[in-house]
Amino acid sequence: MISGSQVDVSKRSTSKKVNGVDIQERTFRFAVRIIKLVGKLPQTVAGIAVGRQLVPSGTSVGSNMQEADEALSKKDFINHVRIARKEVRESKYWLTLIAATGLLNDPEIGALTQEAGELTRILSGIIASATRARAVGVAALVIASFA
Repeated sequence: MISGSQVDVSKRSTSKKVNGVDIQERTFRFAVRIIKLVGKLPQTVAGIAVGRQLVPSGTSVGSNMQEADEALSKKDFINHVRIARKEVRESKYWLTLIAATGLLNDPEIGALTQEAGELTRILSGIIASATRARAVGVAALVIASFA
C-alpha cells in the first residue's frame, strides 16, 4: 500500500497553474487529507454518517478537475469546474459541522476548512475566466457575422 506521502503527485498533475498553484496537485492533496481525517472520526452513528458524506464530496473535487482537463468543449470544462466548486463547498459544510459538533477535535479540521475556502475562490476564478473567454468568443462571432 502506498501512503499519501509516497505518491508522486507531480506525475499526476498537469502543468496548468493558477497564480502559481497547480490546481490538480492541490485538489489531489485535499482529497488525501480528507480521507485521512475521516479515518480519525469516531465509529459512532454520527461519525460514520458524516464520513460517508465527506469522503465522496472531498474526493470528487480532484476527480472533477481531472475531468475538466480532458473536457471536450469549453462548456464541458466549465461544467466540471462548477461541479468541483459545488463539491468543495459541500466538503466545507461537513468540515464545519464536525467542528461545530465537536465530533473530532483536530487542528486539521480548521486547516481543511480554510483550504476548502481557498479552493472555492480559485475555482470561482477559473469559472469566471473561462466564462469571460467564452463570452468574448461569442461576441467576436456575432460582430464578425455583421462585417
